[in-house]
Amino acid sequence: MDENGGAHNETGAAGERFRALSGTLYVVATPLGNLRDVTLRALDILASADVVAAEDTRVTAVLLRHYGIATRPLALHEHNELARADDIVAMLGAGRSVALVSDAGTPAVSDPGARLARRVRDAGLPVVPIPGACAAIAAFSIAGLAADRFVFLGFLPSAAKAQRELLAAVAHLPFALVVYEAPHRVRATLAHLENALGGDRTLVVAREVTKKFETIARMTLAEGTGWLAADPNHAKGEFVLLVDAPLQTGDTTEGRQCDTQRLLAALVTELPPARAARVAAAATGLPRESLYAQALALKGVDR
Repeated sequence: MDENGGAHNETGAAGERFRALSGTLYVVATPLGNLRDVTLRALDILASADVVAAEDTRVTAVLLRHYGIATRPLALHEHNELARADDIVAMLGAGRSVALVSDAGTPAVSDPGARLARRVRDAGLPVVPIPGACAAIAAFSIAGLAADRFVFLGFLPSAAKAQRELLAAVAHLPFALVVYEAPHRVRATLAHLENALGGDRTLVVAREVTKKFETIARMTLAEGTGWLAADPNHAKGEFVLLVDAPLQTGDTTEGRQCDTQRLLAALVTELPPARAARVAAAATGLPRESLYAQALALKGVDR
């Protein structure tokens, strides 16, 4: 929908090719690996846009050449996004059209683009999505998890404390967790996931999705690091790690969660949040960080 609530359309009739409109930023999803996974509308926009802003111009140049698109891409990556955003707003204001792409998949999903889109919207200019490939959705669709909902975590924080706090906050949610990871960090990340979530939860490793060496492997979290070590090739490529929701035991699990909440609520009326969390952790075996976050919420304290 455009800013006035109507459908934003780049063509006048069904079946015709789309053409990028002046003064418009298009956020264009591109293939994860297999170049045939691009949409026809994406090709129309890439071919007709005045400017193609790319996370890595070398990667995007391969896609453009493959489809006979002569536009030379302009670099827009995590290190220059804010500065480049001003340039792109000026281009759009002058009536040019811009297509934004990342190396693979959908821009602004654990890739550059969100700050640019916000800057363009703040300037009162249209931002139009051109949907297509997304590694998280592709991996979730074939994982066969019990959970029918997931929480997308993207790349986990590199700082150990921030990572522990994030995992503690989501550990007991009744949802699957979806994590992106790079090959040089994947072994450590699997170990951290096991420590935070427990080794019995189901793990699906989706490696090199849509590419020549695509691998989909299912195991428990406790088996994850061993699976990586079993074959040097297992640790190569880009990863989507999917952890299924915690094992449910019907009313027993729900009752235990309610008991924990009642215990914590009683403790915070008598103790500071940190001590209440320590006591509750000792009594329930649940992670202290998660209980501490809940205790702060019960006290109405903003972290």
